[in-house]
Amino acid sequence: MIFPTRTRNPELYPHRHGLYFAFFHALNWQVVIGTPTVLFMQHLGADSFQIGLVFAWTFLLTPVQVVATALLPHLGFKRLTLFGWNARAWFLLVPLLLSFLAPEHPAAWMISSMVIAMFCYAVYRAIGTAAITPWLYQIVPEDIRGRYWATDQMLAATAGLGILVLCAGLFVVLPPYSAFQVQYLIAILGALVAYRQLKALPDAPKPKLISLERILAETPRLLTQPGLYRTYLYQSIPLFIAITPLSPFTIFYLKTTHGTPAAVLMIYAMLTYLGVIAANVIMRTRLDRFGAKPFFRFSYTSYASVALGWLTFLFLGDRVAALVPVLFFAQGFAGGCWTSANLNYLVRIVPADDRALPVSLHSATITCIGGTAPVIWGLFLKDGTGRAVREPVFAGFFIAMLLVMLALASLLRRLPEMAASGGPLMQGAWLLRPLRGLTSLISLIDRSPGEPPRPPQGDPSPPPQNPPEK
Repeated sequence: MIFPTRTRNPELYPHRHGLYFAFFHALNWQVVIGTPTVLFMQHLGADSFQIGLVFAWTFLLTPVQVVATALLPHLGFKRLTLFGWNARAWFLLVPLLLSFLAPEHPAAWMISSMVIAMFCYAVYRAIGTAAITPWLYQIVPEDIRGRYWATDQMLAATAGLGILVLCAGLFVVLPPYSAFQVQYLIAILGALVAYRQLKALPDAPKPKLISLERILAETPRLLTQPGLYRTYLYQSIPLFIAITPLSPFTIFYLKTTHGTPAAVLMIYAMLTYLGVIAANVIMRTRLDRFGAKPFFRFSYTSYASVALGWLTFLFLGDRVAALVPVLFFAQGFAGGCWTSANLNYLVRIVPADDRALPVSLHSATITCIGGTAPVIWGLFLKDGTGRAVREPVFAGFFIAMLLVMLALASLLRRLPEMAASGGPLMQGAWLLRPLRGLTSLISLIDRSPGEPPRPPQGDPSPPPQNPPEK
């Protein structure tokens, strides 16, 4: 059994509702902010700009997560989390109703309603995410946190991979709209069960907010003051600008230009997650010994290889079709390498007793700026019909991506290897959901008066091998 039991896991059993939440929540986010929604948008006739916008909402609305932190001292962890998770589930009724309408010739308002619904979903997702991780750190005892997060990732991985396999099968045996109906029904069911599990968790004492005056004073200094932090931040921004459009536009291109079946595209998405697993299997026992820089280099090299591979496919077409699944795997491997290395490197270049603001600023900056890239590229990628990708522009995207990776590999020598002791900022959250590993750090709260300092959040147990937000 993968769920904790009273006899087999007596330490984790009292916190089982948080682990159940991880499992059922994966049934939700894997559909809503993943490949199924990209395919649904394409089926409705959305162009590359509209798909890029829907995909980018999660990134662009990261600042909402920072602002929502201000509500924690007033509402507390549990009320804020429940509010965000409950509110966002209602917006899943939009794609569900559209799938039941099953329009043969979708109207423009249908695409617009999806764009608005996914915007609202992302807003309330950001609000809930501001509280969920610090809440769990409050209620899970320190001596079992590593095992808890490892189990959390294992359950999310099981559900995530399971729903991808199911989605692929649905596209094989059902008409497209019927397949989407089942997928969004599963997503809504997952959201409802996950909400009930959150309600069963105990609350934690309300935190105190970091002062707004300090945020306003420190943020410009961190962004502009010469030093290692600024150097690392400025190297992370172009990476996210280069890679954020990769997933939605490769899926959109294969579906519209090459007619790749939706079931095959779901398998490709699974390969991306398996690439993340492979990266973390390799890094698990080596990251502390060799440091983060070799894995940054692996990431840049892998992304450069992905760009070269897609350029080859654009020029040679189906003659090198076998290259495509390899590229999706390499994409996941590159993302897994960078995200885990980042979370281990960042903890070493910020003050141990004052991490909240610099870590939040780094995460919010790279995700928000990176989120603009799919929107901008989407404007230039759509052809005259709006239903396909302009291949010369798409090739230009990969050339730009390749140049960015070569530049980052060259600039890597400016970063010193930090061998000082310190655990990763998050245990395992990046393993299945790289975006969560970044955005869940955005919680600008101070410790309550009298609360002892928390030690670095290292993972004493081997992380489960996972996927992935994603």
